Amino acid sequence: MISDDMTLVREFAAGNSEPAFAALVERHLSLVHSSARRQVGDDHLAEEITQAVFIILARKAATLGPKTILSAWLYRTTRYAAADALKARRRRQLREQEAYMQSTLNEPDTDTAWEQLAPLLDDAMADLGETDRAALVLRFFENKSAREIAAVLRMQEATAQKRVARALEKLRAQFVKRGVTLAATVIAGAVAANSVQAAPTGLAVTVTAAAAKGATVGGSTLTLIKGALKIMAWTKAKMAVVSGVVILLAAGTTITVMEIQDHRSWRFDGFDSGVLERQPPQVHIFPSQFHRNSHGWGNNGRMAGTGVTASTLVSAAYGFATTARTMLATDLPERRYDYIASLTNGNPEALQQAVKRELGVIAKIEMHETNVMFLKLKAPNMPGLKPGTSTLANSYESWNPGHYEAQNRFLGGLVCTLEQYANFPVIDQTGFTNRFDLNLSWQPDDLTNQNWDKINQALVPLGLELVPGHASIAMLVVEQAK
Repeated sequence: MISDDMTLVREFAAGNSEPAFAALVERHLSLVHSSARRQVGDDHLAEEITQAVFIILARKAATLGPKTILSAWLYRTTRYAAADALKARRRRQLREQEAYMQSTLNEPDTDTAWEQLAPLLDDAMADLGETDRAALVLRFFENKSAREIAAVLRMQEATAQKRVARALEKLRAQFVKRGVTLAATVIAGAVAANSVQAAPTGLAVTVTAAAAKGATVGGSTLTLIKGALKIMAWTKAKMAVVSGVVILLAAGTTITVMEIQDHRSWRFDGFDSGVLERQPPQVHIFPSQFHRNSHGWGNNGRMAGTGVTASTLVSAAYGFATTARTMLATDLPERRYDYIASLTNGNPEALQQAVKRELGVIAKIEMHETNVMFLKLKAPNMPGLKPGTSTLANSYESWNPGHYEAQNRFLGGLVCTLEQYANFPVIDQTGFTNRFDLNLSWQPDDLTNQNWDKINQALVPLGLELVPGHASIAMLVVEQAK
């Protein structure tokens, strides 16, 4: 069920499909309503918040990336909407000079674990990191298995189990800070049994009509939507600023002024292997202090990149062209990096040692059975796939998330582009070994959102198609260095 959440989101975003949205509402309605009800302690307001959250989903559907964990996204959005609702209610209560606050946070504790936890749960969850919160939502709110959680978080099953256990311990610590001391097992049982209750009868129909059909909603619901969207935008901006500060500080990394000056000599926006050729022999990894655009290039065994993720950096060090074939058995830093390896020889090994030293991880190549897309020949002799020559003369290619153009190149470049931007393994089964000229365009979101139907439409002039399947392929397993 987890795996097709984003398929339904893409289906709704592409064609405003009411059945797709109704399926999402039915699947996640109780989670959203229970969270809202727990936070605001008012049935009517909880229903308004639930409606607002799904309207926000309808508006944001086209912008959600393929790696979005929808249940965790909805839970976080509910938090924002509930916070805005509570703020508005407090203001109204002050204006009316009421003698008490109608908030579950002020209800007296009882002897039962859930009655102690319920008023504090969502505040405690909000103080966790994004991945920890997602792991707990999947495990205890949606009752997913370790295998399902591992698939969503793109990590091994044992790592997913450890992640849930660590996240649960962090949640327990948050409750201790709030004066509730319970064992982690008791917290797990209480949250799993009580956190999601059935939503009121008929609410799904109302929510779907308002969000998917665009039915008129009341002024208070519109206020909730605007308030939640404001908080979401502010949170995103704040995180961007914090990330930039973390990168600039480069905690734990010593970089001299001379190194930064040398860094400036090869850090730039664009592809120019000549710059790499002119650099003195060196191997360095820097926090990306100057920009967040991602580029990578190589020539004669030398390699460099700017603004790349930690996963991309590790993949490059171990000879993997994309991160689509990476399995994480440990967490990687969220910051971005610039790197260079310009030795006369031995660059991969030297960069691997630098990755171990700077990121604290190593990697190994293992065969794993996984979902893939096969690039196959659907119709031969199509005009968009023009034969090239057998030599490298006049050979070039260019690519971005929405375009690929090649002259006198093998199909491997197209396969790599599809895999890189879709972040999904693609295997060439066309059988072609010769060179081609081709020019292919699509909507960037189609590929990054893994909208294979739309990509196949773009492949029609080439006589090619992408077909889903399973295969045992070499995967890069990233582990914590010992």
